Amino acid sequence: MMGIFRLSLVAALLWSLSGVRAQTPSLTSYNVVWDTPSRNASESMPCGGGDVGLNVWVEQGELLLYVARSGTFDHNNTLLKLGRVRVRLSPNPFESGTRFRQELRLQEGHVRITGSKGTHTAQIDVWVDVFRPVVHVDISSNRAVQTQATYESWRYADRPVKGKANHANSYKFAPQGEIVTRKDEVQAQENEILFYHANGSGPSVFDVTVRQQQLDSVKNQLYNPLKNLTFGGVLSGPGMKTAGTVEGKYQDTDFQGHQLVSLRPQRQQSLTIHLHTAQHESFHEWEKGLTALQNESAQTARSARKATLDWWKAFWERSFISIGAANTTEWKVGRNYQLFRYMLGCNASGHWPTKFNGGLFTYDPALTDSSMKFTPDFRNWGGGTHTAQNQRLVYWPMLKSGDWALMKPQFAFYQRTLANAELRTRVYWKHAGASFTEQLENFGLPNPAEYTWKRPAGYDPGMEYNAWLEYEWDTVLEFCLMMLETERYAGDAIQAYVPFIESCLTFFNEHYQYLAKKRGSKTFDGAGKLILYPGSAAETYKMTYNATSTIAALKTVVTRLLELPDSYLNPEKRQHWQLMLTRIPGISFRSFEGHPTLAPAQLWERINNIETPQLYPVFPWRTHGIGRANLDTAINTYRYDPDALRFRSHVGWKQDNIFAARLGLRDEAARLTLLKLQDSGRRFPAFWGPGYDWTPDHNWGGSGMIGLQEMLLQADGRKLYLFPAWPQNWDVHFKLHAPYQTTVEGVLKNGKLEQLKVWPEERRKDVVLLLPE
Repeated sequence: MMGIFRLSLVAALLWSLSGVRAQTPSLTSYNVVWDTPSRNASESMPCGGGDVGLNVWVEQGELLLYVARSGTFDHNNTLLKLGRVRVRLSPNPFESGTRFRQELRLQEGHVRITGSKGTHTAQIDVWVDVFRPVVHVDISSNRAVQTQATYESWRYADRPVKGKANHANSYKFAPQGEIVTRKDEVQAQENEILFYHANGSGPSVFDVTVRQQQLDSVKNQLYNPLKNLTFGGVLSGPGMKTAGTVEGKYQDTDFQGHQLVSLRPQRQQSLTIHLHTAQHESFHEWEKGLTALQNESAQTARSARKATLDWWKAFWERSFISIGAANTTEWKVGRNYQLFRYMLGCNASGHWPTKFNGGLFTYDPALTDSSMKFTPDFRNWGGGTHTAQNQRLVYWPMLKSGDWALMKPQFAFYQRTLANAELRTRVYWKHAGASFTEQLENFGLPNPAEYTWKRPAGYDPGMEYNAWLEYEWDTVLEFCLMMLETERYAGDAIQAYVPFIESCLTFFNEHYQYLAKKRGSKTFDGAGKLILYPGSAAETYKMTYNATSTIAALKTVVTRLLELPDSYLNPEKRQHWQLMLTRIPGISFRSFEGHPTLAPAQLWERINNIETPQLYPVFPWRTHGIGRANLDTAINTYRYDPDALRFRSHVGWKQDNIFAARLGLRDEAARLTLLKLQDSGRRFPAFWGPGYDWTPDHNWGGSGMIGLQEMLLQADGRKLYLFPAWPQNWDVHFKLHAPYQTTVEGVLKNGKLEQLKVWPEERRKDVVLLLPE
């Protein structure tokens, strides 16, 4: 294989000698600009900051916003939107026949809309305070206009949830009794509109799940994020007053609107939406928190915009990938990479992680699937349910983009639910360790629909009775590795994560000894190794014996844990994990047409899905790949394994583009990346999906980001492999991060490395340049 590369450390060093730093590429060319209004919400732009996301569009002369925030879960665990806001000016420069422009200005993190009718011109800037949950709509006009703002709620009354509409909550395809989305409270108060949704202390899907899964005996010890959760906010504007209510219907959903109007026409008008989410036993306490936010926002009004602009400036300077000449197919790959990274940046500081199935930017479901005439709260695969196989793809690319702070909400999700996962292990099997399942509720227990209600008598209550999910425990180990990697990438102290990582490893160590002892008298196999049976290789190869993906995961995470400095592990713990490492079995192989390949497992009973876990040693575990003696075996698996060939695709969470990049398959990586990161087919180029999930599909975007990064830069130990799968005819300017607090910036033109900068300087010696002959 090495003959197809030019591996020249000397060349890399020579090209680095200048130390010239290339100018950061301008983001302006990546701004999304529309010169006509939108037809509906599917033609909206994302806008956000902190943990707030907006869909922004202009329709029939009116500005509309869907308002969403991380963590707004109702008692059914639906991730509810906070409502829709409609803004109309009179006289109206955005009506039909006017000159129009809507622009997502990436550098500033906001949307600007301008309209002209004759000599009348108006501009609206929509932006979100990165440091406080406050939405701003700033209006300026060269002529005095009256502003009308309407807060619209489709939850003005209780709404029964029937049929497939339950796929937006934790009951999914198995609702228990009548499911209702409870009404919001909306109050007009002189010059503002207050709105909120209160779960209260009554029964929720948490209580139903605890009872279903036979955990009532420890219920008072379980973390419950739904109890007494209240979320909402207030719409207000200086010089405005309430103006009654209206009724209407948007797409398939009726609504009631509460209006504000300006007291008199004026050239400048601002609207704000202050949002507040908290668990309080009384509404009074929640309202006090909202008032405190309003007061703080008023005091920081002058500095908030500058602080937000500075945050976005630093965000874009931290990392980028700019490819080729404008409007070429490869240029769009770079543009869409940046657009999706922007969407991830809109939940930088959320209490809850970005959901794989739409993030903060879902819209009316019938605009994705015409058969789903449900409310704008709908998203497929649940609101409070976090499918780990999908969530991981949203978060892996944040290491190389340097967005380590954005990873903390996902890590915090697991830390908050750790005690619940440990309790279920102790109750069911009487041993230690955290048992995290694949489709996981935001309180750390299996999704009740997937756990299944109709179960055989005497079936293990700790197990999901589910053909896809049974014995699938190991995806959590990817988040363990991410936590460990932040220690190398960011230099973060990760003492807070080590107990979590150890608990996840303890589960595998103890549970598979427990299962072996239940079957017979021996705890280990004849070679003294753990017997990982029954297991699962992703959702695809079921009832496995020694799944390759699980073995690679355990070896990688235990090895990385042992590589931490002595301050993290005392000698006794270090000895314990070294012993476990010796007990992890080896992976299995099989052969096709005389080519040795990685097997999914030593044995398995059936195939249930279309993942390719036999290549998980390539990604995410990197036990096989570039720089390793076993590269050819991994390439054979990609090229000759009939299941790998049959399952190959660029759609949704498929990660063949990542495998190809990690294996140095230059042409294949480029082909799949062009498919993966091409325009979405919707008006906003990065609204991919629904794929296997929903629109916008965030694990589609995340897997695209990972693959593109891996084409440019791979790290193995201290080695930095540059351009391992990059097409020679793609010009690129990039800046990415690597382990040991390292940043690499380079410019490639016409197949030649023109500029290379490595920080810190001493890491230059670790660069290996891989370009085709």
